[in-house]
Amino acid sequence: MHKPVLLREVLQIFQGLKIELFFEGTVGAGGHAEAILTEHPEIGRYFACDRDPVALQLAKERLKRWEKKVEWIHGDYADLPRYLDERGVHWIDGYLIDIGVSSMQIDSKERGFSFQGDAPLDMRMNPIGETTAEMLLNRLSEKELARIFFEYGEERRSRQAAKAIVEARKKKKIRTTAELVRILQPVIRSGGKIHPATRIFQALRIAVNDELGQLQLGVEGAIQRLQMGGRMAVISFHSLEDRIVKHAFRGEKQLKILTKKPVGPTAEECKANPRSRSAKLRAAEKFEE
Repeated sequence: MHKPVLLREVLQIFQGLKIELFFEGTVGAGGHAEAILTEHPEIGRYFACDRDPVALQLAKERLKRWEKKVEWIHGDYADLPRYLDERGVHWIDGYLIDIGVSSMQIDSKERGFSFQGDAPLDMRMNPIGETTAEMLLNRLSEKELARIFFEYGEERRSRQAAKAIVEARKKKKIRTTAELVRILQPVIRSGGKIHPATRIFQALRIAVNDELGQLQLGVEGAIQRLQMGGRMAVISFHSLEDRIVKHAFRGEKQLKILTKKPVGPTAEECKANPRSRSAKLRAAEKFEE
């Protein structure tokens, strides 16, 4: 079963808070939701949002016990204000997003998130999205590819990677994850335990799903709709994401920051779930000036 990251730390953020309305923007397989609903039986409505329909289906099975409380939303958490308006809701008491790609998405090789094995270069979290990784790799200029690899993947050899991709696609379109790995291997050296393609795949996933833009809008929308005394928590996995959250929190006068520094996983959690090692949790509470 999918393991929710920083679960104990998330529950501590909402401890002692009386919650009537809760919005989770990335419900995934429902691990955080299950724990929050268990800890807070007073919750009346739990809005479970995700752009991955496979994740929503898994969460529905896991959260059957609370089917009268949970309201399912297939879409981007950045559209939170619209979702609430459509449901006649103005304020929420609690908010959570975990913006990392989930284990089940990585492990679904046919979706192209992983460089292990061979699969179409898709990487869409929402399968009805218009842009795929294949489209970006075969259409963007060398300069734009290099920018994406450097900014979103922090890949030092971004220009060399972009050049190799553009040269390769002159001969034939790049269509699969294995093809991309073969193109990258001669130009990107392995950094210890990190596979040479890791940062490129991360950058492409972020670009395909507009993850940074969604995060900016999602955090701003949550701050706007958070009830006085309400709390919000955001789990990120990348320094660019964490920076967006940090600046959004610090730039809002009505927020009391509950995490002076981002909270990371314990050594015990990292050992049990290695994919949690880069997770960072920031949280805040809204108050009247």
